[in-house]
Amino acid sequence: MAGQSADPLAAAEQRAAATVRQMRPDEKTILTHSVMPIDVHKTGAKFPEDAIFGAGYTPSISRLGVPALKETDASLGVAYLEGGRKDWATALPSAIAQAATWNPALVMRGGAMIGGEARAKGFNVLLAGGVNLVRDPRGGRTFEYFSEDPLLSGVLAGAAITGVQSNHIISTIKHLALNGQETGRKFVDMRISDAAARESDLLAFQIGIEQGHPGAVMCAYNRVNGHYACDSDYLLNRVLKHDWSYKGFVMSDWGAVHGVGAALNGLDRQSGEQLDPDVYFDSRLAAKAAADPAYAARLDDMNKRVLTAIYANGLDKFPASPGGAIDFAGNAELSAEVARQGIVLLKNDGRILPLAATAKSIAVIGGYADGGVLSGAGSSQVQGKDGPAVVRPKNGSGSQFISEQYHRSSPLAAIKARAGNATVTFRDGRYIADAVQRARQAEVAIVFATQWMAEGIDVPDLSLPYGQDELIAAVAAANPRTIVVLETGSAVKMPWLDKVAGVVEAWYPGARGGEAIAAVLFGEANPSGRLPITFPASEAQLPRPHLDGSDWVESAGLGEAKVPERQLSADYDIEGSDVGYRWFSRTGARPLFPFGYGLSYTSFEARNLKISGFNASVTIRNTGARAGDEVAQLYLLDRAGAHKRRLVGFSRISLEPGVEKRISIRIDPRLLADWNGSGWQMPAGAYEFAIGKDAETMVTRASIRLPARTWSGPAQ
Repeated sequence: MAGQSADPLAAAEQRAAATVRQMRPDEKTILTHSVMPIDVHKTGAKFPEDAIFGAGYTPSISRLGVPALKETDASLGVAYLEGGRKDWATALPSAIAQAATWNPALVMRGGAMIGGEARAKGFNVLLAGGVNLVRDPRGGRTFEYFSEDPLLSGVLAGAAITGVQSNHIISTIKHLALNGQETGRKFVDMRISDAAARESDLLAFQIGIEQGHPGAVMCAYNRVNGHYACDSDYLLNRVLKHDWSYKGFVMSDWGAVHGVGAALNGLDRQSGEQLDPDVYFDSRLAAKAAADPAYAARLDDMNKRVLTAIYANGLDKFPASPGGAIDFAGNAELSAEVARQGIVLLKNDGRILPLAATAKSIAVIGGYADGGVLSGAGSSQVQGKDGPAVVRPKNGSGSQFISEQYHRSSPLAAIKARAGNATVTFRDGRYIADAVQRARQAEVAIVFATQWMAEGIDVPDLSLPYGQDELIAAVAAANPRTIVVLETGSAVKMPWLDKVAGVVEAWYPGARGGEAIAAVLFGEANPSGRLPITFPASEAQLPRPHLDGSDWVESAGLGEAKVPERQLSADYDIEGSDVGYRWFSRTGARPLFPFGYGLSYTSFEARNLKISGFNASVTIRNTGARAGDEVAQLYLLDRAGAHKRRLVGFSRISLEPGVEKRISIRIDPRLLADWNGSGWQMPAGAYEFAIGKDAETMVTRASIRLPARTWSGPAQ
């Protein structure tokens, strides 16, 4: 796991302050707002010649050598925007698939790749770094976020941001904070105590900021404890800027600003201003600054923070311009490697996998497997050359922005390429009888099942849509040698689980997802992904079995429902900081699959766990017959006599058969502590740790007595 490094933002702050002192009054609101250089309202609006069709544009201050800011979505690659730029980009697998690799170094390479493509297209700001915890697996943006755990999410977000910013462009980290659902996303109020927030969602942001040093933080649409996140003195001034000493700038989400007063509460820039009711951070802000010393000081600080991010990442010294070279073949292979490492083998009865190349007949069914692999929709949508292989419109709209899209990477074609002389047939699954007949005639049936998710829309439950659960059950009844390949954005229920021989979770596997899936199915790649979220057995096991507002909120477009007379809130104090597997540990409920779970084509042994202070060491051995990767997961089990279940460290390791290696894992002390209102506090006593195969299966344990300790700030 990566450690903290010197903060480049702090090093650039003095230069930024010097530039602010040179700015004229009329220049001081140039950097504090941006336009989305797309005529979203079809008004015939014209944009500057150097603006690039994308998420945002802020003009330069040429007199002072300050470059224009040119922004693009998103965390999974340079956004497609319905092909509006007449170009394409490499799609990484979804963030949740990246998290399933538990591999910060690989996630960093992915960040560097998408940052490089963004730079080659002329962008110098990438709206990446989605780190919100998955508190509800029904959330429409679950696929854009990493995990339910603050350590795993924070470390991976920090790695992705480091990769992006290695290209001399700015990355954000988003969406601060508690952006847990899309239903009523513009007004839902997330209620949570300070301590619970600091020990969960905010800790993920804190770790990501410490390790990645993003130039910008993007605040969220939702409210937190009654205040809009982009107008929250608590989130932006107290936590982010004071307690965490963050030196970069806070940008709003697009359409998330409600007034000029947000500046005093810590917002530094209004983004995509034409999506807000008015432009607040231009002439209105200038007038406030001219009349009020508090606004004048705040305006100087806003400019200093934007300039700090620019200088820290070298945007002025290493200008980005369109037309740069992109190694699309190399980037596609990197995307495939992320997909291979993130695919999770959930069931493998009778070692049905890997498939023998000598199989005589394989029936492939459903999931548009003849066309491509599914991706998530919204501002993060990426597409390659020639656009999507399949587009399934939603909500009666012809727009591709919120539509079910498939990357041009056909699992069927990839299976045929590896199946030797076997007969491979395909049925689309629309008619169960047709699929059943074909499955009955084949040695092996592979059903591809999809769960489409999108920004602005939550899923109502965790079933598979379009009657796919019934399809799988019928195929498995006809052929017990049935393997299910899931392309999902989140967890799903599996009422057919005991009837099928194999289950493979492939997530949204990106630009070369079809090839990655086939590589795992046929054993070219040994599955090594581990679940970054818990798969519940049912919605009744969740802290909120009913998704708040889902029975009455009606969205328009991307969750753009206006604030209604009836208020909407979500009580996050139910679980507090016990998110995901911690909630299951607290309640004793048994999930369908636990956090951290994943099978392999080989086997591993962990032994001789030792704890010394905040350092652990353990020996991992490959006890099987082929090379593979194991993820050593270190959990806190008991603290001073109190039951706890917290992931406190992890390490991914590659081992040849029969080889063992002793590895070290650093423990972040904050994960052993509670937030006491002003800092972190650990009680004195015995602390029990274990290496787990997952959050429920512990294989080797060790204890240590630790003294009481209280501190503030980052881990020491």
